[in-house]
Amino acid sequence: MAASEGTGGEMERVGRRGLPAVDRLLRSEAGREAEARFGHAVARRLCREVIETHRQAVGAGEGIPSVAELEREVREATDRTGRSLFRSVLNATGVVLHTNLGRAPLSDEAAAAATRAATGYSNLEFDLETGRRGSRHRHGELLLQELTGAEAAMVVNNNAAAVLLVLSAVASGREVLLSRGEMVEIGGSFRIPDVMEQSGCRLREVGTTNRTRLADYERAIGLDTGAVLKVHQSNFRQIGFTESVESGRLAELAHGHGLPFIEDLGSGVLVETRELGLEHEPMIQEVLRAGADLVTASGDKLLGGPQAGLILGRRRWVDACRRHPLARAVRVDKMTLAALQATLLHYLRGEGDAVPIWRMLRQPLSDLRARAERLAARVAGALPPSASARAAEGRSPVGGGSLPGQELATAGLELRVPGELEDLARRLRWGEPSVVGRVEGDRLFLDLRTVRPEEDDLLLGALFRALDAGPGRHGEGQA
Repeated sequence: MAASEGTGGEMERVGRRGLPAVDRLLRSEAGREAEARFGHAVARRLCREVIETHRQAVGAGEGIPSVAELEREVREATDRTGRSLFRSVLNATGVVLHTNLGRAPLSDEAAAAATRAATGYSNLEFDLETGRRGSRHRHGELLLQELTGAEAAMVVNNNAAAVLLVLSAVASGREVLLSRGEMVEIGGSFRIPDVMEQSGCRLREVGTTNRTRLADYERAIGLDTGAVLKVHQSNFRQIGFTESVESGRLAELAHGHGLPFIEDLGSGVLVETRELGLEHEPMIQEVLRAGADLVTASGDKLLGGPQAGLILGRRRWVDACRRHPLARAVRVDKMTLAALQATLLHYLRGEGDAVPIWRMLRQPLSDLRARAERLAARVAGALPPSASARAAEGRSPVGGGSLPGQELATAGLELRVPGELEDLARRLRWGEPSVVGRVEGDRLFLDLRTVRPEEDDLLLGALFRALDAGPGRHGEGQA
C-alpha cells in the first residue's frame, strides 16, 4: 500500500488484499479534521464506518477506492454528523412559530436571564426572605397572577405535562367530559384522549364531531363525573354546520354540579390578536374571567417565551397540582424559569415589541418589501444568466398550532434557478449559517418576516456561498 495519505497528488490505489487500517485513515487530514470537531471516539467511528462500507463492497466485487476517495467520504460523513447536531438556523420560511425550528425565539433579555441562571447560582429553591428552603413552583406566580387575574399559578416543563398533571391531580379515577370535536391530536402524535388515559381519568365523549350543545354535557354528568374539560382546537378549524359551547356556559354548568371546569388553551396568548388583522384567539385572562377553575397553556407559542407549561386558576386546584407526586417529574428547570420571568416582565412593562414573535407579527409590509428590494439588488450580480432574483410578496402563517389558517401578507426574496432549485435549497440548509426557506413551485422564497433585519447580511453571505457552490460556479459570487 502506498505511503501517500491521498491529500492531493497522485490518486494511489490501496492493495487488493485490504483497505487501509482505521488508524491510518484517522491520521489523515480528513481524520484529523473530524477529530478536531467531534473528538477521537466519534472520528474513529466515522473512519471505521467508511472502511467497513468499502470492505463489504470490495467483497461483492467492486473496485478498490483510493485513499483520497476514502478521505473525501470521511469529510462527507463529518459534515453529515455536523448537520445532525443541534445548531442555529436562519428561519426564512415566514412561519413565525415554526415547531420544527424551535417555535418562539427569546428576547435578548430573556436569553440573558437564562444565561445568568445557567452560569451561576440562583434562588431556585431557596427563600431569600427566611433563609430556608423554598419552592421552584412559586417562581413566576406573582407575575402570572398580575397578568391574568389567576388566584394561583405554577409552571411545568410543557403544556402536555400541564394537562397531564391537572387531570391527574383533579380527576384521576373519574370521568372527564370532553366534546368529540375537541379530541385533538397535535404534533408528535400527542392525543388528548391518550393523555387523559395516562392521567387515570376516563374519557366521556360528549356531542358529535361537528356539533356539541350544553344539553349534551348536562345529560352526561353523573355520580362518577370528576370534571368538565374544554380543549382549544389549536391546529385545525371546523367550518360549516358546527356548534360548540362557550367557556362561560360550561363553567356555570360545571359549578352548578359542584365540578371543576378545566380549559386547555394551548397557545398561551395574552394580547388581542385582532389588532393584527387576525381572528380572535382566546386569551388566558378572559377564560379565567369566564369561570374556568384551571387553565393550561404554553409558555412559548403565542406567549413568546421558552417552552413551558402554565397552570393557572383557583388556588385550591393549583395547590392540588403542586402536591401531586407527578409535579416533580414534570418540574421546570432554572433556565426556563429565568427566561419565562423575563418574558412576562416585558408584558407587565408594556414592552410587547420586545417579545420577538410580536415584533415579527407586527412588521409592516412596506418595511419587508423595502428590505426584499435591497437584498434582490445585491444578489442579482451573483446569479447565473438563466436565474433571477426579485422582491416578491407572499403569505406568512403564524404556525405552532396557533391561529390555524390565519396568515399575514409578507415580502421576501424570490429566487428562480432553473434546474437546480431543490439543490440550492439543500445547499442553503447545509451552509453556515443554515438557512431554511420555502420551495413553492418553480421558486425559492426567502420570507423576511422571520429574518431579523440585523440578520440580512448573514442571509446574503449564506446565499452567495450556496450560489457559488452550484454546478460549474466556484468563487464567482460577492461577499
